[in-house]
Amino acid sequence: MANRAVFLDRDGTIVEDPGFLHEPDKVKLLPGAAAAIRRLNEAGYRVVVVTNQSGIARGLYTVDDYEAVQKRLGELLATHGARIDGAYFCPHHPQFPGPGGASCDCRKPGLKLFREAQAEFDIDFSRSWWVGDRLSDVQPARLLGGEGILVATGEGNVHQGQARALDVMVVADLASAVQEILTG
Repeated sequence: MANRAVFLDRDGTIVEDPGFLHEPDKVKLLPGAAAAIRRLNEAGYRVVVVTNQSGIARGLYTVDDYEAVQKRLGELLATHGARIDGAYFCPHHPQFPGPGGASCDCRKPGLKLFREAQAEFDIDFSRSWWVGDRLSDVQPARLLGGEGILVATGEGNVHQGQARALDVMVVADLASAVQEILTG
């Protein structure tokens, strides 16, 4: 049987979003995020982070910087008994296209990274959830047959009206989203 997954955005959903986060010492978990992820782990969900990192294309930081932030995030979560099973990122930006000048299909709401995670972890999209603070974080749920939840942390407050118009659930934070997932 294929695995259930929760696809999480990183900045503004799990951690504070200072803008182009690339310094490990600036990684700060949002309140309740670690406990929420631990609950998903305990419930048997694969926890997969999918994040757009246009700062790499803009030349603001490097892939190594991104990886250092991810390592720090993993360390912080581990102190709370939580873990991320997989992490995928898009280093592109529409104004700064990928190799050869081509636009990419890995930048959310593109589906490439979700399909890569599906192949790696044998994920059943119809039993999975997408959680983030931007519409592009949750739009793939509709395309792939899952459910999306917008959190009001990070940029979520800006997108609440559009999310509701698209019949996407809006909740306060990741802990509230996980409560909906586990009781829904």
